[in-house]
Amino acid sequence: MGPRLIVWPMLTLGEVFSMIVIDGPAALDGELKVQGAKNSTLPLLAATVLCKGQTVLHNCPHLSDVDTAVRILEHLGSRCQWQGDSLVVENAMTCCQIPPDLMREMRSSIVFLGAIVSRCGEAELCFPGGCELGPRPIDLHIGALRKLGVEIEESGGCLHCRAPQGIQGTYISLSFPSVGATENVMLAAVCSQGTTVVANAAREPEIADLAAYLNRCGARIYGAGEGCLIIDGVQELYGCEHTVMPDRIATVTYMAAAAVTGGNVTLRDVDNTHILPMLAPFEQAGCSVRQLGRALNIMAPPRLDAVRHIRTMPYPGFPTDAQPLVMSMAAVGRGTSIFVETIFENRYKHAEGLQRLGANIKVEGKVAIVEGVEQLRGAPVMSHDLRGGAALVVAGLCAKGRTEVGGVEYIRRGYENLAGNLASLGARIREVGEPTP
Repeated sequence: MGPRLIVWPMLTLGEVFSMIVIDGPAALDGELKVQGAKNSTLPLLAATVLCKGQTVLHNCPHLSDVDTAVRILEHLGSRCQWQGDSLVVENAMTCCQIPPDLMREMRSSIVFLGAIVSRCGEAELCFPGGCELGPRPIDLHIGALRKLGVEIEESGGCLHCRAPQGIQGTYISLSFPSVGATENVMLAAVCSQGTTVVANAAREPEIADLAAYLNRCGARIYGAGEGCLIIDGVQELYGCEHTVMPDRIATVTYMAAAAVTGGNVTLRDVDNTHILPMLAPFEQAGCSVRQLGRALNIMAPPRLDAVRHIRTMPYPGFPTDAQPLVMSMAAVGRGTSIFVETIFENRYKHAEGLQRLGANIKVEGKVAIVEGVEQLRGAPVMSHDLRGGAALVVAGLCAKGRTEVGGVEYIRRGYENLAGNLASLGARIREVGEPTP
């Protein structure tokens, strides 16, 4: 037999050398410890800017986004050192500006804005980058900070911020419960003069984790995880030790991997209360999910059923980050599943990759209709964003033959050793090549 021809969709030369290769299908079985939450670690690292002395973050995941946040902190003057899965940050602010190349590496870099302007009285940074999920304006961030007394000028794609009178406590009503805007307000207002009340605040568990850290450092934040957040400004904060919450989206990723392969997997170090909004599609698909203290066991049937109707919503609704993963389940489910994406307009980029694997998906605006097929077939596919890339890996686990997932740099942003963890559960999977420059 002659050499196999691989046709890669829309590849650059650098991306060819970094991919995840899966030979499927293979049922997953075993136990796995879930990593610390990416979406909690990044605002926690931004919060260390406000704290005098040393902070130790335990259960900190080794991710490319975390590496970017560490480089931002080091540019600002902090000293950072890894000790196993703990990250030690010694705060020593020497500047209030973040270089454009670091800002453009990830969307969450904008959360440094509130912390820097609170600590220094000024800040300069450009608009953030990250996954291409459609327009994600930072108007809510800017509007809220202006209400706190921050003067902001926009020019040349950069923000020049000053708080000449210091941060002033006030009432802020968010038109949308944005996680990033809520975090920026918390970080800006925690050392403000007076009290800040945030109406329609984001309720995600990551907000509560950030508040728990700040309160341990000396802050006075009330109502985190609820719709109304109250922040009584304090004069100063001091670093502390804090354990990062488990990653609920990584948890659902491994649950989806077990589901599509008819597997039996136990996940350890899980906060089951955070998983509740995402359980319904697994139960509808015919999976048995048992919650065992800080562990979760999922047993999947040989063939999944449809997941019916998924509509993404802010917490405690079904999260947009979990939608691509559940779509991979629906792709092999028996029947029709309907998805409505209300958060990001370009959240269906993974559908094209699933179609290359043989999925029957029709996308029309915010709606995707998935007619489950009995078997997916391996093919070369490309990641365009973090969760979409993970969804293609999940689909590849149950596809017949070889699946090669490019764009691994997106997956590394949010998953610590995804291929290695799946291999430990019995998947025939490996990551090859070097990170894209």
